[in-house]
Amino acid sequence: MVVEDCAGVKGAAVVQETDSNEQAEGVELTAEELDELNSAEPQAEPVSYTGTDFDVEGIVRRLNRQDIVIPTFGHGDPSLETAGFQRGFVWRRPQMDRFIESLLLGYPIPGIMLVQQADKRYLVLDGQQRLRSMAAFYAGVHQGREFALDNVADSFKGLTYNTLPPELRRQLDNTFIQATIVKTDGSNESLESIYQVFERLNSGGTQLTPHEIRIALYPGVFVDFLEELNKTPAWRQLYGPRSPRLRDQELILRIVALYTNANGYYRPLKKFLNDFLGNHRKLQGLPVDEIRKNFTDASEALLGGPGKNALRFQSNRVNVAFAEALLVGLMRRIQVKENVSRPSVTRAANRLVKDDAMAAVISGSTGTEESVRTRLELATRAFSRA
Repeated sequence: MVVEDCAGVKGAAVVQETDSNEQAEGVELTAEELDELNSAEPQAEPVSYTGTDFDVEGIVRRLNRQDIVIPTFGHGDPSLETAGFQRGFVWRRPQMDRFIESLLLGYPIPGIMLVQQADKRYLVLDGQQRLRSMAAFYAGVHQGREFALDNVADSFKGLTYNTLPPELRRQLDNTFIQATIVKTDGSNESLESIYQVFERLNSGGTQLTPHEIRIALYPGVFVDFLEELNKTPAWRQLYGPRSPRLRDQELILRIVALYTNANGYYRPLKKFLNDFLGNHRKLQGLPVDEIRKNFTDASEALLGGPGKNALRFQSNRVNVAFAEALLVGLMRRIQVKENVSRPSVTRAANRLVKDDAMAAVISGSTGTEESVRTRLELATRAFSRA
């Protein structure tokens, strides 16, 4: 599989399809994820941006000083207001060589897009692979090995930055790359506007999922908490091996959001989850211990009751809407009465699998307010007798 940086250069995707869920649907976006990405927001958020030109030498200097930051996907420095917009896909060396060769030849280079924070640092919104390639070539090292050009014309073969002839070094140093700079003040409204900008850039070989963009925008303690829950042993057995597209982590976010704020749900789902994660970025206002305990207990009850296939509705793949309803309904029951018997959990889950009303709200348009409300009510009622 290949992916493309917006420079149009193909690179290898560092992704493995490891579990039955991913093998069934691959790493490509699911129909629900595409629907979420393509759904219109109730309000389009404006952005403030400017354009400027950076010379290549200046870009590398800023990268080395951390004035331009290529964030870590999913998690990051808490002082960053946005982070990790791009997945961990990397160009192979041939693509990097060809890009540096393009700079040496004076070919036109696509611009980059940066986000300027309140602290005046620039975060990379688009152009990660190009910037990494430039920084590695100037450093003379890539993945612990000397960065000497190879997949290039004969006249450039074997050259490193330090061995470039003076005229080629000047050509490289003084090449200008256009940058579009979007500004954020770190507020949810500002970050939502950047989310919308990125959605419109999110095309090409391998698109980001809504959740991959989301946790890039809102890194921090809440994302770490989701990852903690994602490692729960019983949950891992229920879901299966980790999802390379973080679908397991997004499902947990849905469960937590609906367990604590089902009455506040609104569509589109992506906006509801964005706002929920943004509003509780440091876990403020959330009953963390209660969520952790009830999620763990519910996972263990499902694993010990209906078993490893509990989250799969008449399929070998996890049904996200069904799983969400099961976990929220059972967590509500555990909150009221801590001890639930495994046989009663099994009976309740089996009734839900055979329930035509449940089947109707976990397929098709699962993100409507009516569908979400109905399936949570059905699961809550079923487990209330457990």
